[in-house]
Formats: sequence, C-alpha cells, structure tokens
Amino acid sequence: MNTAAPVKSAKAETLRLPEHRDAFYGGEWHKPKSGKYVDSINPGTGESLGPFADCGADDIDAAVQVAKKAFDGWRNTPPLERARVLKRIAAVLGENADELAMIDAADCGNPVHEMVSDATIAAAQIEFYAGLVTEMKGASIPMGPGVVNFSVREPRGVVGPIIPFNHPFMFCAGKAGAPLATGNVVIMKPPEQAPLSSLRLAELIGGLLPPGVFNIVPGGREAGSALTTHPGVAMIALIGSVPTGRAVMKAAADTLKPVMLELGGKNALIAYPDADPDEVAGGVVGGMNFTWCGQSSGSTSRAFIHEKIYDAVLARVKTKIAHFNPGVATDRSTTMGAIISKSQYERIRDSSTPPSRKARGFSPAAAGRPIRRWPKASSSSRPCSQTCSRICASRAKRFSALFCRSSNGATKRRCSKR
Repeated sequence: MNTAAPVKSAKAETLRLPEHRDAFYGGEWHKPKSGKYVDSINPGTGESLGPFADCGADDIDAAVQVAKKAFDGWRNTPPLERARVLKRIAAVLGENADELAMIDAADCGNPVHEMVSDATIAAAQIEFYAGLVTEMKGASIPMGPGVVNFSVREPRGVVGPIIPFNHPFMFCAGKAGAPLATGNVVIMKPPEQAPLSSLRLAELIGGLLPPGVFNIVPGGREAGSALTTHPGVAMIALIGSVPTGRAVMKAAADTLKPVMLELGGKNALIAYPDADPDEVAGGVVGGMNFTWCGQSSGSTSRAFIHEKIYDAVLARVKTKIAHFNPGVATDRSTTMGAIISKSQYERIRDSSTPPSRKARGFSPAAAGRPIRRWPKASSSSRPCSQTCSRICASRAKRFSALFCRSSNGATKRRCSKR
C-alpha cells in the first residue's frame, strides 16, 4: 500500500497517505467482506491515491456488533476520564494538522491552506465537547411534600454519522466529539469520494479509545443505507443533500431511530439600492465560497441586486474574482481547488452551455473555458483532471450571470440555481 507520494506542485511537498485502507472497528482493521476495493482519485490531477475498502451491509453489521459490546464500558466510564481521552485526541489532531490537511487537499480537492483550518477547527470542537462532559445534567421536580421527581440524561448507544466530501476530516473528527463525550459509541461512514483522512484519523487515535468505541467503515450507498436501517444503530446524523436527507428519514423510520440532519441550503443575497456596491460585491464573492468551487451547503447560490447598483456591483465582482488562483489543491499558492468528480464537473458544464443559458434567460458577464494540464485518468476511476480547477475559474467568471435585476420588488431577470 502506498504510504507516501510526491505532490505535483510548484512547491513540492510530501503527501503522507494512510497505511491502512480497510474498515476499522473493534480496535482492529478488517478487510471488506465482499473483498471489493475502489480507487480514491485526486480531483485536481486525476491520479489515483490508491485503493480503499468498499464496504457493504455485512461490514456495517460486524461493526455494529462490536460497537454494542463496547457501549456499556464507555457509557460507564467516569465523565472526567472521557474528557481526559478527548483532550488527548484534540492534542493529537493539532499536532498532525498539516499532515491531515494535505491528505484532504489531495483527496477532496480543496486548497491545503484551508484544510489546515479544518483540522484545527476539528481539534477545537473535540476540546470543546471534552469540557461539557459534566454538563450532561437532568432535572429535579418537586411534586409535593416528600415527593421529588428527577430525570437523568443517558447516552443513546451506537451513533452513525454519515459525512460529505467537502470537509472530510473536520466532519469526521468534529462530529464524533459530542456523541463520544456523552458516552455513545460511533460508527462513522466517511464520504466515498474522499475517505482517506478519516482512515488516517483511525490510525492516529484508534489506540486512545477502548476497542469498539470509535469505528470507521468506508463505503458507498450500500454502507450508508445499512447503517441507517440497522436495528442496532440508535441514531443517525447526516450532512448532505435534501434528497439524501429525505431518504435517510424514510429508512430510519422503520426502526424509529432519531435522525439529525444538516442539509444543503440555497442561500440568497438581497441588496437594496442604498447598499454599498463594494460591500455587496464582497458579500457575493465571499458567500459563494469560490475557494471550495461553491461546493458548500452554506454557499450563496444566487444574488438579487437592485438595478440602481447592479452595474457597479457587477463590475466589482469581476474585479474581485480575478484574485483567485485556481490550481492543484496541494500547492499552497492555490486559492481555488477542484470540482470533486467528473460527473459533478459535467453537471456544471452542461448547465452553463449557451443553449442552457438562453433557456434560463441569462448571459455570462465574463467568459471562461476549461483547460487540461494532466492526462486523463482511467475509465475505471472517477477522473476529474486539472480541467476541474479551471472550470471553477470559469464558473467564478460566470457567477455574475446569476444576478437578478430588481426594481420596486419586480424581478427583471430570472435566476438559475447552481
């Protein structure tokens, strides 16, 4: 298994990949029951980062069984001891932030300097929850002379977070903090497009927790569905799209398990005529999250600009987006990374073709086109070459096409969803 690889970048750095690519549960690494492996692909270069386990329902079941056995011991661990372990985990994450950021940059295509922030945020979240372990308090309710009712908060059991590709490590580590602090055990399903930082996390902290308390099962839709429907899983947490959220809620209903959903938004920016055009332009560019190529649930997908300031805002947006430097995400000079997959790239490209633009009633304020620097990946993988980084730039230049003129509350131009 590859453990290190050179990064193709103007500023070459070493990319240290996880040695283990299988499922991690019960404190040990396990090959997928089906024997299936798939390649993880660097979205910015189209190159393979090596295979990882494509787990399914049988692997989820095996992980649930060991997690259930570990639950009683972890829930009965004194809160201050759980806090001590979590603080140690937070320290390990901070010590390895640069390494973890480089893995995420290569695997999900977001710029490495931003991924360092993700790693440090994850460490801060773990430390935050470590400080809350003594705050899991119930209530006492006087019911009359000599009678007091009281409640005690208890952990649910096996919790199954399902996380997306845009912040793989931050979500994997950060979203484990609360359930671990409160005495639950975790089976994490990392994103199939970018699972490597999650596997590296298991390598780093697996020995700090009792076996079975923290588990990683990589895989695709089958693994996610099995985790959602398994009767031994007490709760599901999902970060993803609205359609996926609906599917998870329906699947979880059969076992009456609670579901926590954090779903993608379609935020709108609305600018009135008295707004400062420069501030509006800054809000548009910052809100769209160009660094992530717009691949963020909190992105501003459309902007409604009053006609009085429309032209001034448009000119400033074109100036501000010119400062972005699309490129390979592992290069620290890159400020805009890559679209996660070829299918996503094609979706963006197809929605931006001249016929599509005409049908939706808008035209681009600035043109852009993708270019290739890297050879195509094999058809068996999910190729997404440097083309993706360049289409991001094209998309940035086209974003002004999503503006809507408005006057006296009337929409003059129809907006297109991203």
